[in-house]
This record gives sequence, structure tokens and C-alpha cells, in this order.
Amino acid sequence: MTRILVPLAILEGESVSAGLTTLLEPMNVTVLGYHILPEQTPPDQARHQYEERATDALEDLAAEFGADEGTADYRLVFTHDRKQTFDRIAAETASDVYAIPGATGPVENLLVALTGDVAVERIVSFVTELVGGRDIGVTLFLATDDEHAGREALEAAAVTLFDEGLHVRTELAVDEPPLEALVDAATGHDAIVMGEQAPSLRSLIFGEETERVAAESIGPVLVVRNIEDADESVEAAERPSPSDVTDDS
Repeated sequence: MTRILVPLAILEGESVSAGLTTLLEPMNVTVLGYHILPEQTPPDQARHQYEERATDALEDLAAEFGADEGTADYRLVFTHDRKQTFDRIAAETASDVYAIPGATGPVENLLVALTGDVAVERIVSFVTELVGGRDIGVTLFLATDDEHAGREALEAAAVTLFDEGLHVRTELAVDEPPLEALVDAATGHDAIVMGEQAPSLRSLIFGEETERVAAESIGPVLVVRNIEDADESVEAAERPSPSDVTDDS
């Protein structure tokens, strides 16, 4: 079963919508509660000051994702380097997907973006597992300057999902700026699934494009990692990081 990492600025009161917890019910979830420390603040000091309050909040959130049923756990991290910490925890927990939380009610329509250098097979496999037998419509979206190749790619992915019993439609944007086209396509959809763009996980999670898509779509964005980047994260995780303190549950 796929594991999804849900990072939350836990001491800033960041939480998840009921729609996201329901959407992720078929998945294993690790809730990553993090707090960014000023450079001068020692992690041990932050732990002493904030640990109890943060842990209480994390336990409640993990329960919403099914901790009592064994499908969710949490990590608590006080860190000076958010990006490095996210990569490391994703590797340690073998999380194949990141969730960028957003506000949503019941998810009835899911936009799946296949634009760019992304792992299409991994995205399609994840969507199949995520939707399962639920009544969630899936729109496959692709922005390209090659209409013929784009239609072929969408059709191949749609056939795979259709064979799994999913309700699928396709949307092709030709000769349009990919980001703007995706933001436009997000209208009427409750959540977005995107692939991790080369060259790195960080450029997608923290880059301008993903931040804008998440902000303008309002709803949650689920980011499927690339195998190559996942391997690099595993290697990075094996190197100890002095910049954070982690409490695991």
C-alpha cells in the first residue's frame, strides 16, 4: 500500500480538511509535524518548549488518518532546514507521495496532470489505488506542443484507468503555457495529482509552479515522486543531519 507524507506546520495550527482525510483513506499516511527554528535556537530548547503541545496535535491528526487502525503514524521535527528534512523523512518512511494540504469537501472530481518529464506509469498506478471502487471522476490533463503525441499519451493512460473501472475523461491543452493551462483545468476539480518534475523533488515541492498550483487550485495537491529522486533521497537519508531533532511515533 502506498505511503503518503503529509507535512504540516504543526505549531502554526496548520491542519487538514475532512475531504483530504477521506480521500486518503485507502493509503498509509505519515503526518510530518514540523517547526522551523531560527538559526540561533537549539533544537533541544525547542523540544523542551514545544514538544508536548505539538505531540498532542499530531496524535489527533494521526487519529483522523486512521492511527487506531494502524494506517497512520506521525513524526515530529524541529529543524533549521525544511527541504532537507522533508526529503530525509520521505526516504526513511518510504513515502511515494507528498500531500500539499488544501481546503476541500468531499472529493468527487480529481485532476491528474501528466505534463512534462514525469513518471506516468507511477502516477496512473497511484490514481488506480487511490480511487479504487469509489465514485470519483478522473480527468487526465496534458499540456503539450505536439497534439498527436499528446492525444496518444492521454489515450494510453485513460485506457489503463478505464480497464480498472475508473470513470475517466481527458483534456488536452495545445500550445498553451503549461502552468496556466493546468491552473485553468483545475477549476471544477476538488484535488490534483501531479508528477514530480525532473531534476529534483525540491524543485517541485518548493518551487514556484507547485506553490502556485496549490494556491490557485485551493484544494489539496498530491505529488507522486520519481524513482530516481526517491533513490537520491534514500542516499541522503543515510547521512546524518545535525539540523533537526525528530520524535517518531
